[in-house]
Amino acid sequence: MDDRKNLAEFYVILVEPKYGGNIGAVARTMMNFGFDKLYLVNPCELDDECYSRAVHAYEILEEVKIFSSFEEAIKNMDYLAATSSIESKTDKKHLRNPIIIESFAKKIFELEGKVGLVFGREDYGLYNEEIAACDVMLRIPTSDSYLSLNLSHAVSLVLYSIYIKREFIPKERRNIGKIEKGKLYGFFSDLLEETNYPEHKKENTKIMFKRMMGRAMPSKWEYHTLMGVFSRALGKIRNQKEKEN
Repeated sequence: MDDRKNLAEFYVILVEPKYGGNIGAVARTMMNFGFDKLYLVNPCELDDECYSRAVHAYEILEEVKIFSSFEEAIKNMDYLAATSSIESKTDKKHLRNPIIIESFAKKIFELEGKVGLVFGREDYGLYNEEIAACDVMLRIPTSDSYLSLNLSHAVSLVLYSIYIKREFIPKERRNIGKIEKGKLYGFFSDLLEETNYPEHKKENTKIMFKRMMGRAMPSKWEYHTLMGVFSRALGKIRNQKEKEN
């Protein structure tokens, strides 16, 4: 019995693709590796070259969903993975501190729900605010002599890495969803507020925590443990403040 229906459900999200041929090539590679959900944000025209390069993947293009904004495209996603050819060389730059796709592919099947695989513009990639909205950033290792990949090639490598891991799916999968993540990040933000964490460091620290959780993909048991720790800490801090007042 195939239990893939209970696994993460993948969505390929292309942000403002500029060339119809690239969209068609992405559709083809999606069909090669068994992915069928394609979201486009402000795309170019799906022209003759698009359909020509899709070859036999017309049905993916026929079912494609088009959105006018990035926010609209991702609003129902439970987990988001951004891709970028630009990375940070220091752990302090959490926004662009990536994991390689092999590590991501090994762990992603521990999740359930809607997983968005986000790919940026051919000429610029993803904006910082788009990357910040994602749970994790992926890196495809390439030669330093030429870091940038063609859009369809990048999509192919990510989908292939996920595809070959499907046969190693664990029997018991872990999962926290969008609601749990929102509560966890909210508690962490409250903890920063209650401990008078330096204002100029708050945003970067929140991003750091989000990236840590994105890489860890915590189970519900781990989530409840963390929430218990945060709740206990916040309670003690607030009680102390009440006594002082």
